[in-house]
Amino acid sequence: MLFPEDFLHYIWKFKLFDRIGLQTADGEIIEVLSAGIHNTDSGPDFQNARIKIGDTLWAGNVELHLSSSDWQKHKHSTDNAYDNVILHVVYRDDEPLVLPNGRHIPTLELKDRIPDELYNRYHNLVFGNQTIIPCEASIGKLDDFTLRTWFTRVLIERLEKKSAAVVKALQLNRGDWEETFYQFLAANFGFKTNALPFELLAKSLPQNILAKHKNNPLQIEALIFGQAGFLNEDLTDAYPQGLKKEYAFLRKKYSLTPIENHLWKFMRLRPQNFPTIRLAQFAALVVNSNHLFSKVLDTRDVKGLQNLFTDIKVNPYWEEHYKFDKEAKPSSKNLGQSSIDILLLNTLALFLFGYGKHHQLQHYMDRSLKLLESLPGEQNNVIAGFSSLGVKANSAFESQALLELKNYYCNYKKCLECGIGNKILKLA
Repeated sequence: MLFPEDFLHYIWKFKLFDRIGLQTADGEIIEVLSAGIHNTDSGPDFQNARIKIGDTLWAGNVELHLSSSDWQKHKHSTDNAYDNVILHVVYRDDEPLVLPNGRHIPTLELKDRIPDELYNRYHNLVFGNQTIIPCEASIGKLDDFTLRTWFTRVLIERLEKKSAAVVKALQLNRGDWEETFYQFLAANFGFKTNALPFELLAKSLPQNILAKHKNNPLQIEALIFGQAGFLNEDLTDAYPQGLKKEYAFLRKKYSLTPIENHLWKFMRLRPQNFPTIRLAQFAALVVNSNHLFSKVLDTRDVKGLQNLFTDIKVNPYWEEHYKFDKEAKPSSKNLGQSSIDILLLNTLALFLFGYGKHHQLQHYMDRSLKLLESLPGEQNNVIAGFSSLGVKANSAFESQALLELKNYYCNYKKCLECGIGNKILKLA
């Protein structure tokens, strides 16, 4: 048998070895009362195990290796963290373990105690010729309860990791949740292609400046388009000329420096997604929603959260334009439902969870999960791959979980750490 040490950890953790007639390498009878708590940090592999060896009940740590000689190779004899190891569990016992002080640590060999069927299932998972995920031949056959339970676990892992970025930004903003939310929302208005310039725009134009002009839509639009670098050139239409005039005054008043206009990308974008249109929509949202994050926290139902974005109206100029001074066929430029769903997914759900976790308020975290359950599942290559295996993403809750599963478990073949992989390995 060929396998990594992680597989041996898995075998020990769930007691999946033949436990009849267990003996140490010296012939003492062993009874495993508790395998201990798996330790994923430095130190012995399992802590607080309870093992009966002969007539003595031991409580302490257990260390696992593929070969007993690995103890010396890993230099555990010189590490005090391993002084209270009560049992050395190995696949192959190739040399006795005696510490420098003469203490003999009992060794349990599992070479002939691992079921062939279990090993074969593991080998097929990790070393098979799969094209999408390691368990692609089995995942579609699992029960909904197993899938749902693990989806919830990995989704929370995903939100916790993303929340770390929120907390880091919050610290830079001196604990200001409104400003932090404003910056993340702006970045997400860029919808990947223009996320960076939108983020730089928000950081160059603090929300408190916009708040001073909340009753003057033209000035807010001037500040946003001016800071985005779109008012530096000669403009002929009355609307952009008005913006340019307002911005010249406001820029001097607040000592503002616009971002570089060349950062904005138009290539390979549908006109509806041009950064000028997104900026117009963002300006309309700022005009319509002062202290938006407070409104998010106060809005308890999903429909109410959606209405925060559906009720905004962009400046009428954009109904016949995609760029300044270039007239186009009339069309609505208000945010579409798919764009609103993306903003709810990437910003509101994240901040509800992050705020709840930061302040230990479970109901905000629950609202985040409820919001994700109400949003449609995303469509991309990863989700399409799972769908071809019979695993459908009917909501953003499920699609986000599948993305986390694929990117942080399947891609690295962490089947032994995955609830789905564990279930498949244990199937008879």
